[in-house]
Amino acid sequence: MNFTLLVVVILIAIGLVALAIGIAKAIAPRSYNPQKGEAYECGIPTRGKSWMQFKVGYYLFAILFLMFDVETVFLFAWAVVVQDLGLYGLASVLFFIIILALGLAYAWKKGALEWK
Repeated sequence: MNFTLLVVVILIAIGLVALAIGIAKAIAPRSYNPQKGEAYECGIPTRGKSWMQFKVGYYLFAILFLMFDVETVFLFAWAVVVQDLGLYGLASVLFFIIILALGLAYAWKKGALEWK
């Protein structure tokens, strides 16, 4: 196979990205204020350290929520075209839901859904 076109497209893409970064660096304002590096939350100045450690459970819970939320969006897209897909579409979405259920069962068994 001739990959010349693919190589040309990749090189043009790299060149355009490099050009965009170069133009942005050339025309960006160059002012530094120490206040820009401070942590900022809701307009209230921070007291003490800005970096705090959180339990990993919060992150796991949030990631699981986002994962199942995004997969729900896929189910809505499937529901729009369900009549056009027929039996193959039904089998595909049932397989998808089984995978979701197995993932939920695994997370539940591992205790990722426990709020301790």
